[in-house]
Amino acid sequence: MNILRRLYRGDTNVNFIAPRKRWYIASGLLIAICVGSMALKGFTFGIEFSGGNSFVVTSPANTTLKQASAAVESAGVAVQTAQIAGSGGQQKYVIKTEELTADKTDQIKQALSQKLGIPFGEVTDSAVSSSWGSQITQKGLIALAAFLVLVTAYIWIVFEQKMAIAALAALVHDLVLTAGVYSLIGFEVTPSTVIGLLTILGFSLYDTVVVFDKVQENTRGLLSGQSLRDYAQMANLAVNQTIMRSINTAVISLLPVGGLLFVGAGLLGVGTLKDLALVLFVGLLVGTYSSIFLATPWLVDLKEREPRYAALKRRVATVIKAESGGRAGYVGASNEELVAATSVEADRDATMNASSAATRRRGRHGRVPSVKRGRH
Repeated sequence: MNILRRLYRGDTNVNFIAPRKRWYIASGLLIAICVGSMALKGFTFGIEFSGGNSFVVTSPANTTLKQASAAVESAGVAVQTAQIAGSGGQQKYVIKTEELTADKTDQIKQALSQKLGIPFGEVTDSAVSSSWGSQITQKGLIALAAFLVLVTAYIWIVFEQKMAIAALAALVHDLVLTAGVYSLIGFEVTPSTVIGLLTILGFSLYDTVVVFDKVQENTRGLLSGQSLRDYAQMANLAVNQTIMRSINTAVISLLPVGGLLFVGAGLLGVGTLKDLALVLFVGLLVGTYSSIFLATPWLVDLKEREPRYAALKRRVATVIKAESGGRAGYVGASNEELVAATSVEADRDATMNASSAATRRRGRHGRVPSVKRGRH
């Protein structure tokens, strides 16, 4: 319970920044696997993108989806995907194939009617041209490009250039991993997948901006005076202060999406939900991960390339080492070192203020007033 209270108050001191190379290596391996799958295996596109025919039939009693697929294959046509839509008395079989001629379509409808024992008129079919899918793909890519440009411009204006670069890199990371999981699992890519992908980009951006806002607040005025904390330490503090908010947002979002994926698509067999549910579930997980373990460490790396922040890092490390009895300072110091550094800084400020006040009094009266000793 103590750790939960500390999380809620933002008092934890998990070091997210110092071991950032580990996060980079883990993400690099995942991206390599995903890119390899996309290059070698590719995607399973729905008929909305590749073109094809879809057959929908109300599932009669004592029949299975496997029997419906076998009926289609008996007409000499390969089944691309077969899934169950609806439940109870509204349950239907949805079978998709490649593009067919009118004669072949009638043959398949006749085969379904005979094998499943239903009237010919209860088998409905629809055809989608591959040109329509290419148009949807083009519009989706345009929407994605516009989204990324607007997001980058917004963060650049409201925050700063390096935060915009780090946020954009995190978004690209989330896109690649989510698309790679789709390729690895082999789920069908449909218009619902594209909608879900754009949705999780918004979530990822929101989580990253929340952390960056706290980073900006903590680092404001960091270069003025004699600060004993560097950029990495204050950025790590910001992540700890906002981590409970990130966890709450992720859990609240993942619970209903997980219900869609594991209960709706998994247990109940509602196949029409799985393409949307999977992209949302994976995207929410990856977006939360990138905002905590990647976006802020990338920002720290970019900022510490600036000479002024690099100099601050060296000075802070030297002071912490001196004030802590020779222990080396490092990026993302512990709470004890930060407390020690803060105490030294406060004592130094108090001494400087006292000296300034004495100088002002000397200027007014020509001497420094004596300090009266009180009785103890």
